[in-house]
Amino acid sequence: MARKKKKYAGVDPSYLDRQRDALKRKYRKSVFFNEMEISAIDEFCKRFKVTSRSALIRNAVMERILTELDKSHPTLF
Repeated sequence: MARKKKKYAGVDPSYLDRQRDALKRKYRKSVFFNEMEISAIDEFCKRFKVTSRSALIRNAVMERILTELDKSHPTLF
């Protein structure tokens, strides 16, 4: 059975397509962890029932990056 496309009243479908395309992840980065780090990640995922480790790591990294960028933004005074 095919999924029905959601219809949004008053929203241009081409705009929604551009938004979806802009959020697609196209770039890959690899990270290596040692045994202690990966066991900590595994324990966290088990304890808090995290099903996607990649989403957990991505959210943690991006949260840290955005926080640091926000703290170090240029000021006029």
